[in-house]
Amino acid sequence: MRLFSKQCQAVVFLLMTSSFAAAQTNTLSPQQAATMSSDNKAIIVDVREDDEWNAHHIPGAIHIPLGQLNERLTELEPYKNSPVITQCRSGKRSAKAQLALMSAGFSKVYTMNGGIQAWDEQGLATE
Repeated sequence: MRLFSKQCQAVVFLLMTSSFAAAQTNTLSPQQAATMSSDNKAIIVDVREDDEWNAHHIPGAIHIPLGQLNERLTELEPYKNSPVITQCRSGKRSAKAQLALMSAGFSKVYTMNGGIQAWDEQGLATE
C-alpha cells in the first residue's frame, strides 16, 4: 500500500511539472509578440484598465480590461482559432486572461512576458 502511495505521488508530481512546463511554452517575449502582430499572425489583447490604456498602448491592440473579459468574449470570437496574445502592465493580469481565454475554448493563447513594461524597455512602439 505504501508503494502505491509513493507511485501516485510521483505521477501527481510529474503531471504538475509537465503542465507547468506546458504553460511556460505559451509565453512570448515582447519582440516575438511584436513580430507576430505586425505580420498579422496574432492579435494582442490589452487587459489593463482604461487609465493605463489611455496613457499608452501597443498599436493595433484590442483593449478589454480583465474585469470585463468574460462579458466581452464575443468581441474576440473571430479569433478563437487564431493566435491571441494577452498583455498587461507586468504579466500577472495577462496570465489570468490567458487562462480565461483557454477555458473559453480559444486554442492558441499566449501571454507576453513582462507586459508593456518589457515592451517599453525593448524600445518597441506605443501610441
